[in-house]
Amino acid sequence: MLIVTGVVEVAEGGVARARDAALAMVAETMKEQGCLVYEFSQVLGYANRFRVYEEWQNQAALEAHFATPHMAAFRAVLADIGVMSSEIHRVVGGEKQPLG
Repeated sequence: MLIVTGVVEVAEGGVARARDAALAMVAETMKEQGCLVYEFSQVLGYANRFRVYEEWQNQAALEAHFATPHMAAFRAVLADIGVMSSEIHRVVGGEKQPLG
């Protein structure tokens, strides 16, 4: 399993479009083989900042995701509205266990 996590900050005027594009992408991505969790959420106190959290079965599933039409559409919306910053990381290895 691998995890993708990070933060994307969009131009203030593009928040609604980013949110709508993210909703559409989440719906399509959750149908993909190898996708275990796929979430975008707005960070409280920062209207134009979104948290990304994904869990994938393997690297091949993640790479297939990058090649989907819905990922291309999402990237096009972000390019149009403007990304102020993006810091996304991939975490590989380890075992997911309950805390506590």
